[in-house]
Amino acid sequence: RKQALPRFIKRLALITSPRGAAIHDVLSALNRRVPLLPVELWPVPVQGADAAVLIRQSLQAVLDSQRYDAVLITRGGGSLEDLWPFNDEALVRLTAASNIPIISAIGHEIDFSLLDFAADIRAPTPSAAAELLSPAHAELTHRLQQMQEKLHTAIRSQLQNKAQRADLALLRLHAQKPAHRLLAGRQQLRQLRQRLQSST
Repeated sequence: RKQALPRFIKRLALITSPRGAAIHDVLSALNRRVPLLPVELWPVPVQGADAAVLIRQSLQAVLDSQRYDAVLITRGGGSLEDLWPFNDEALVRLTAASNIPIISAIGHEIDFSLLDFAADIRAPTPSAAAELLSPAHAELTHRLQQMQEKLHTAIRSQLQNKAQRADLALLRLHAQKPAHRLLAGRQQLRQLRQRLQSST
């Protein structure tokens, strides 16, 4: 049931605390690798009695909005009790049933929660999650260069095609000798005028 991430994410939902270290790590990594990626923060508490319910409600709202290509749920390290909201059964079931990819980055590398197993991808740290979500800058640059080269080739081909058509049209025009035809027409006009004057 695991879903693959889109190759290029157009809009990311970030569910985390607005005051923790995780958000700083994620945004710094994304800003460095894909600065134009729209990231929308859904602020939630990531520990405490109400955390599980509020995280679940935010995730449900994200899924209902159908505005995102992927969701990142993250927080920094902590004790087992601090990470316990991410073991909430309803949150885990909602994550498993999601129709868009969900990445979990809960705690440090040695920390695991049930959300990590239900998510489509588990990242060992928030920074690692950001790297998974963003293609390398070098890859993007390479693709843009390839597209630019293809565009230049297509433009050159179109210009050459138009130039050839213009040359052919010019050759046809010269073959029809329009100057001679105009001269002959003028001579005929003069002759007609002379005949008309002589007949009156």
